[in-house]
Amino acid sequence: MRIVWVSVAALSAFVTLSCKRSPPPNVAAEVNNHAITYAELDKTYTSQYPQPAEGSSDDQVMMQKLDVLSSLINSELLLQRAEKLGLTAVDADVDTEFNKMKAPYTKEEFDRQLAARKMTVEDLKSQLRRQLTVDKLINKEITSHITITDADVANFYNANRASFNLAEPQVHLSQIVTTAVPDANVRNLKNSKAQNDTEAKTKILDIEARLKRGDDFAMLAQNYSEDPNTAANGGDMGFVPESALERANPELRKMVVALPPGGVSPVIHTQEGYRILKVISKEPAGQRELNDPRVQQSIRETLMNRKDNLLKTAYYEMARNNAKVENYLARGITDGAVKTK
Repeated sequence: MRIVWVSVAALSAFVTLSCKRSPPPNVAAEVNNHAITYAELDKTYTSQYPQPAEGSSDDQVMMQKLDVLSSLINSELLLQRAEKLGLTAVDADVDTEFNKMKAPYTKEEFDRQLAARKMTVEDLKSQLRRQLTVDKLINKEITSHITITDADVANFYNANRASFNLAEPQVHLSQIVTTAVPDANVRNLKNSKAQNDTEAKTKILDIEARLKRGDDFAMLAQNYSEDPNTAANGGDMGFVPESALERANPELRKMVVALPPGGVSPVIHTQEGYRILKVISKEPAGQRELNDPRVQQSIRETLMNRKDNLLKTAYYEMARNNAKVENYLARGITDGAVKTK
């Protein structure tokens, strides 16, 4: 009888899979019965990848679309939770953020940026409202509950004391980078990417001019820098030993060492493209003690980021576990692969 029961169960599962609901027309995914349309997916994809990487295949493009759709699904899950908690961003929030984004540009420049991303003002404001709403939710549900105690800081310092002993002088640097090679992995707030050497040089010279006019270095790095590892942090490279600068280029070391804290370099032409460096601070060699405010701040930021990232990951998974999600695009790709075997 047990064998017969297993066979019936297997048959039942097969029938269930065979009778799964067909995707609604033009819907890429559903989140608790809320449709994410292919039009929405395509618009978001285009805004993030305005210029397809040279030589990218159909499979690579589809991988990118799956990644974008996964982000839209996560965003929708959090938006629905935020709405239930009454945390939806209001018009004043959106207008404030919109004006911040628009401030560095003339109207013509801003309109060109929107056109390049195939977005309207309404599209951008809608995107901002979603992001601000999610930020309010994350802050209420996660960030506001994180506490880093003095004991946490002391324990981290004692466990990593050697890392606070500088064997040689170091320079805290930030950078803004432009490159000539198209790269779909580049991420900055303006989705700005030079496509060739001429564009890269023109772009870095424009950034240099803005710096001379007094524009904020970190803001320009977030908006325009093409280095995927530092753009999101305002170009912050952390502390760089002087010996590393020497190995990279002795002339570069001389120039950086000559700059005072807050000083900005001229445009530097490298094999990768063009860059501008800013010296944030300089640190002599020696042991940094726990009572140093900079040491404490650094440790608190490290511990805060660790806890924040852990809790966010767990929170996203919890939201998915408690939701009904149908990814029709992923299902279609899988079904197509099975049928072609």
